[in-house]
Amino acid sequence: MKVFKKKAKSIFVKTKLPGCDWVVNQYVGCQHACKYCYAKFMCKWKGYGKWGSWVEVKVNAPELVRDRYVKGCVYMSSISDPYQPLEAELKLTRSILKNTDKRISLSIQTKSKLVLRDVDLFKQFKDVEVGLTINGFEGKLKHEIEPFSSTHSKRIDALKELRENSIRNYAFISPVIPGLVDVKTLIDETKSFVDFYWIEILNVRGAGKEFIAWLKNNFIDSYEKLVVFEKRKEFIKDILKVVKKERVRVRGVVVHPGFAMLK
Repeated sequence: MKVFKKKAKSIFVKTKLPGCDWVVNQYVGCQHACKYCYAKFMCKWKGYGKWGSWVEVKVNAPELVRDRYVKGCVYMSSISDPYQPLEAELKLTRSILKNTDKRISLSIQTKSKLVLRDVDLFKQFKDVEVGLTINGFEGKLKHEIEPFSSTHSKRIDALKELRENSIRNYAFISPVIPGLVDVKTLIDETKSFVDFYWIEILNVRGAGKEFIAWLKNNFIDSYEKLVVFEKRKEFIKDILKVVKKERVRVRGVVVHPGFAMLK
């Protein structure tokens, strides 16, 4: 793993991501090395090597957030995981949280159980929500798709512990791939301790040609339901039916491009 330490000029960046106004990316790149990650495009700009083999660290991020207040929701993070393995050593995210104005509305998303380390700091914010990405990948499938992220069971335990600590939590069900990710099962497993959901259909373009080729070679039915227009349309309809029937709070169903609205 190559680590590049840099100083940033700014840390709060305007965003058009749904539900948020700003993003904070103290890390660029991610050790989780998820094969479908939409942030792989950063490799074109950074030139450090293959996605998952490097991380850029904005070492001065804690100072950049100090005494800075921004209106609207701040999302952490869009091109990295704020609790990737390196964070256990560097504690950069923790330092940022310590220095962040506690009046700021903060939304955190991760695939790591390490997020529980900072529950004490989450409790200091007036408006904070913490989400875990879940998809149910296990065994060989997880090893191929998400080799270095926390296991499904540990993410579920993290959601439970956040609820037990009165931290508003959410499950981000993603990437929804036909035949590989069962939205109904995931909701049934978590709805007793999750405050709300985001659901995201796999972003075919963002996942990249290599991942889509892998999907086609190994799961042709899944591939066709994502890329053949009529099959994709029916699959999305089926997901929306499941969501409506479950009667849980869903902030959005992201279908790329745009949203599928619940009626």
